[in-house]
Amino acid sequence: MGQTTVARHKKKAQQLKAHLVFLDESGLLMAPLTRRSWSPRGQTPVLYQRTRAHQKVSAIAALSISPRRHRPHLYFRLHPNVNINADLAIAFLRQLLRQLDGPVVLIWDRLQAHRAKRVEDWIQSHPRLHVYFFPPYAPELNPVENVWGYLKTNPLSNWPFFDLDSLAKATNRYAPSLQKTPPLLRAFIEHCPLSLCP
Repeated sequence: MGQTTVARHKKKAQQLKAHLVFLDESGLLMAPLTRRSWSPRGQTPVLYQRTRAHQKVSAIAALSISPRRHRPHLYFRLHPNVNINADLAIAFLRQLLRQLDGPVVLIWDRLQAHRAKRVEDWIQSHPRLHVYFFPPYAPELNPVENVWGYLKTNPLSNWPFFDLDSLAKATNRYAPSLQKTPPLLRAFIEHCPLSLCP
């Protein structure tokens, strides 16, 4: 059912010759995601980390497919130790519309910030933005989830951070590298169980 709904939005984007944009938020924590690693025989790797650290870097990102399906693009913003709210969502959408020409079909989840009255009013005042929601509990349909999974399990895994500034700098170093890797962005889209690529 969810795939059929999103496929309908894809068709709408094609009819409008619009950018198809997926948006999602995530939190990057001080405690690292641990993965298997290499070490000399007989030397167990030890990972030291700061405990009871509840600080995080909130991130908001959009993965877009152009009307001609040439090249996917990734747009993101980082907010150290802040939760994404309606005002930050609007600020991100405002910047996104500056980057994309023509109509935009945006698909995102049902986060409370996305359904806030302020956000709805702002969307109504921007007629070239067509907004739709993913079905409930369907993160696998959103290709941006693959962006977060890649960041957390590859460049940021096994990397303990002892202060928020180090976490923000590391995230700000690796997220832009994804922007310069269209084949990887296309892989995130193709991994999604939707026929979004030609």
